[in-house]
Amino acid sequence: MAKHEGVPFALGAFFPYRLAVLAERVSMAVAQLYADRFGISRAEWRVLAALGANGAMAAKDISAYSTLDKMQVSRAVARLEEADLITRAADDADRRAKILTLTPAGRTLFRKIVPLAQAREQDLLQDLDAEEREVLERAMDKVLARAQSLVERG
Repeated sequence: MAKHEGVPFALGAFFPYRLAVLAERVSMAVAQLYADRFGISRAEWRVLAALGANGAMAAKDISAYSTLDKMQVSRAVARLEEADLITRAADDADRRAKILTLTPAGRTLFRKIVPLAQAREQDLLQDLDAEEREVLERAMDKVLARAQSLVERG
């Protein structure tokens, strides 16, 4: 463990760093599927997946749902709209907001990618038995709840 400025610290052993590395590698492993086969980015897939799972959504709601920032959502939406995979319409309740929906081509693409993503998920988890998967799910839920609590507390 390196000790600089009198404080011992090993970034590689720091939980938030390890989790970020894990999340990035897992995301990259799944992104290979749709980037290589369908030419869409991770951000574009997350927008498609959000709409595929939830139906029509306001663009601002996709940010929170997908963990993408506003600019990433904006770029992905523009690209998906250009590719005729989503449509954008004014929100009757808030004229400033835009409601996004999948086009028929977007729904078809979503239905093609989902089984591939699910198969990759299974591949990623294949070294864990059922009990380990349950423990991982419970641990992730607990850490997420705690992190959310800390964020809300400030």
